[in-house]
Amino acid sequence: MPNAADPSTFDLVIVGSGSANSIPGPEFDDWSIALVERSTFGGTCLNVGCIPSKMFVYAADVADTIHTAATYGISASFDGADWPAIRDRVFGRIDPIAEGGKVFRCGTACPNIDVFLGLGHFIGDRELEVQLNDGGTTRIRGRHVVLGAGARPFIPPFPGLDRTPYHTSDTVMRLDELPKRMIVLGGGYIAAELGYVFSALGTEVTMINRSERLLRAEDDDVSQAYTSAAQRHFDLRLGATITQVSPEPSGGVSMELSAGGERQRVSADVLLVATGRVPNGDLLNLDAAGVAHDGGRVLVDEHFRASAPGVWSFGDLASEIQLKHLANAQVRALRHNLLVAEGAADGPMRSVPERLVPHAVFSHPQVASVGLTERDARAAGLPISVANKPFGHTAYGWAMEDHASFAKLIAHAETRELLGAHIIGPQASTLIQQLISGMTFGQTVDQMAHDQFYIHPALTEVIENALLEL
Repeated sequence: MPNAADPSTFDLVIVGSGSANSIPGPEFDDWSIALVERSTFGGTCLNVGCIPSKMFVYAADVADTIHTAATYGISASFDGADWPAIRDRVFGRIDPIAEGGKVFRCGTACPNIDVFLGLGHFIGDRELEVQLNDGGTTRIRGRHVVLGAGARPFIPPFPGLDRTPYHTSDTVMRLDELPKRMIVLGGGYIAAELGYVFSALGTEVTMINRSERLLRAEDDDVSQAYTSAAQRHFDLRLGATITQVSPEPSGGVSMELSAGGERQRVSADVLLVATGRVPNGDLLNLDAAGVAHDGGRVLVDEHFRASAPGVWSFGDLASEIQLKHLANAQVRALRHNLLVAEGAADGPMRSVPERLVPHAVFSHPQVASVGLTERDARAAGLPISVANKPFGHTAYGWAMEDHASFAKLIAHAETRELLGAHIIGPQASTLIQQLISGMTFGQTVDQMAHDQFYIHPALTEVIENALLEL
């Protein structure tokens, strides 16, 4: 272990144990590596993001199926949720994985890796000081430094919020009990997913959002449809301006706001702040290392190199698109680029184009999207054709009694290229995959529609019908 006055130099210093933890492999066995992690091993996705939230969403979907069973002539009743059992099923699987990752990296199986549990920040050129979790500090230096420190919840400066107990996505999934009432601040994907979880399991959820629509980054038709559908799950307060947040003497929270020209007051047992995430670059003292940044986001080139020689970054810390599947693709390319930089692999260096990065919102209804929205395509002055096909126009849509879901496709009217795909409804995240493939491999909408079979009467006929309409 290096001491504070005499930093040890490693071939590679990695900050963050999320996707960056996949860099060390057999090709790096002759590299001395330092891995710095201030929190739980595995990063956001494993511990507080994608994986636990979707496990909760699945339980919520089961509950919602019971709520709507009468639609199909089924007699069923929802008698409540055993929140501790649901929570423990989730984290009883996840926590051992996180702990196992730490034990593996700290153990004899990784003799070339030193793990530093603490918060690292730059104090010079590729030199970091680590404030260790168990007290004290140490200094380390790397010939290469990879920054994969991720992002954290954004906490807005609402009056009184700093004096009021609240939860974020980092903490709310570990509540001891299911709250009777919850306020959710925000209208993006985190608010939509976690708000749905608690609503489906029995919590009265009030969702407060400054915009008049939820999921407003989505295609306008999808955003509007989701906002309408969400009224079944949430007491919506849209176009809201929050004037005061306060703790209640008996526990819980209250909030004063203005919406629709009226002053309103809302109270609940639990407040969930779900107003987005910000990159952690402001915790790294980037200026000390000459690393250019935009606030907390590290600026990198197409090969993930920062402005300072030998410093690399990727994922939520460096990309405006904060998605695990993008971070995983980026770190695979970065891993190769490190080897190329050292002459240990043949070039050229790799990049990861972000033009067709898809995303999904696992709420109810589910939403998935890739490529341009209609407003973006029109703003760019592109000649477009638009198709919008309801699920209910297919046999499987009839079976589901689905009267609201649809697939919306935007194509270039001249080249016949599919520019964007937007789906709202059951299994949207799965249905969109064939369109992602077609767009990635350069198929026209005509080829996608005619050069393959669509199983009848599967839900994929929604996609077929939309393509044919283009």
